[in-house]
Amino acid sequence: MFKQIEVNIGGKSKEQKIVNVLLTLATGILTLIFPNFLYLIAGGYLLALGLMFIAFRFPGGVAALPIVAGILIFIFPELIPFTFAGFLGLFGLLMLFGLSLSVLGIITLIIAIGIIMNPDSVAYFIAFFMLTYAVSNLIQFYKQWKNKGPKEKGDGEIVIE
Repeated sequence: MFKQIEVNIGGKSKEQKIVNVLLTLATGILTLIFPNFLYLIAGGYLLALGLMFIAFRFPGGVAALPIVAGILIFIFPELIPFTFAGFLGLFGLLMLFGLSLSVLGIITLIIAIGIIMNPDSVAYFIAFFMLTYAVSNLIQFYKQWKNKGPKEKGDGEIVIE
């Protein structure tokens, strides 16, 4: 009989994932309900995301990207389509190449292109992205819960298979 024991330290913590899902889900719902306040909702989301990155000790460049984008949206609300499309483009490339989330990365890049092509519908594109991202993370939580424990590397827990 072969038993494999791994000790994984690092990666995203469970608390960070939960906060991220709740923030994203709330932003998506608020964007659908109040599309006229998009600059407040999108700017607030990006600032909260950057502060969350700082709180969970992400690298400075990763934390600075959403903070700068959020500040730009608050200062220049007319730049929401381009600012958020740029953020989604970088986020989609990161997911596509860095995090091995190819399907969600492709969807994110398509949404970024859709925002650039049709800036009048930016609120609905943003809401679609937020809800898709939150639902995909909720599905991952459900799969982990169904399998009775974290099977994902980087959870900071001991995995025995």
